[in-house]
Amino acid sequence: MSPSAVLAIATPQSVAAPAPIFSGLRDFSQPWMDLNDKAVLVTGGTGSFGKHFIKTVLAQYKPRRLIVFSRDELKQFEMQQEFPIEKYPFIRYFIGDVRDRDRLELALNGVDFVVHAAAMKQVTTAEYNPFECIRTNVFGAENVVSACLRVGVKRVVALSTDKAANPINLYGASKLASDKIFVAANNLAGADGTRFSVVRYGNVFGSRGSVVPFFKKLIAEGADSLPITDERMTRFWITLTQGVNFVLSSMEMMKGGEIYVPKIPSTTIPELATLVSPGHKQHVIGIRPGEKLHETMIPADDAHCTVEMEDRYVILQSFAHAARDAYLHRGGKPVADGFSYSSDRNPEQLDGRGLQTLLTMAYA
Repeated sequence: MSPSAVLAIATPQSVAAPAPIFSGLRDFSQPWMDLNDKAVLVTGGTGSFGKHFIKTVLAQYKPRRLIVFSRDELKQFEMQQEFPIEKYPFIRYFIGDVRDRDRLELALNGVDFVVHAAAMKQVTTAEYNPFECIRTNVFGAENVVSACLRVGVKRVVALSTDKAANPINLYGASKLASDKIFVAANNLAGADGTRFSVVRYGNVFGSRGSVVPFFKKLIAEGADSLPITDERMTRFWITLTQGVNFVLSSMEMMKGGEIYVPKIPSTTIPELATLVSPGHKQHVIGIRPGEKLHETMIPADDAHCTVEMEDRYVILQSFAHAARDAYLHRGGKPVADGFSYSSDRNPEQLDGRGLQTLLTMAYA
């Protein structure tokens, strides 16, 4: 699908597809991953992504088991009110922490597919609590890998972040370490063992802690001006629906060891603030510790092992020649030497209409 292609949600035949709503936005729903009669576990299942993933699976599939794994008792209770076991008898709610390998192994018994979404994600929190960040994001990744290998999970997709590319803060560095752990895990699995891959994308519209809910909160509280860290700052943007689709389609095409990066648009933070509330003034507060002016999802140093597909980039292990050939046969092409994918140089910059569409999708 070209950058100017129309967004059309491609779903199984049993699910009606909504009408196209805006040109230029991709939905990432193909190739379609079949989760019917499969056992699926989501770590961090009560987070923004986890909840949307669960909602998507319930709407489109009939899994054998669907396991919500998280450490937050209250959020699990709230999810049980929204997705009650009486209506969805295949749902399981597991209290557990990715720091606890034994608990992970118990929860993963008989599981086919895992989506690893659990993480400490707040940059400033990680800077102030570095040991806790490492225990969850790095040691937790190791525990997920070990537990999946021990019980024989078929496929694992780990969620990453643009901050893992050329990291300057601990959160990004911990996620880079996590990415390396999941990619290297394929070397431990053998030819027919568990397959591990990573998806990496940017800021999520509608997720907890993102800038749009923050702006809306300030407006509701009567603020007459919105804080902008830097007028030049740019970010990649994706919706929760796009993110879930991207994970599922990447899981379908994965061979093991890939880092998948979606082709998504960028915009400046002032443009975003103007769209949220055109009548509000803006004031610059300066870049916070550990924050970048622009985000990168593919550094130039990874260009030599990156393949461009129709709607995504695939960063391969440098020695994975067979996988590279497979993606080239699917229509992929190598990127140019020195290629990098950053929010300021992204050829797909959102205009006002595109921003409004993303906001509508995120808060529908």
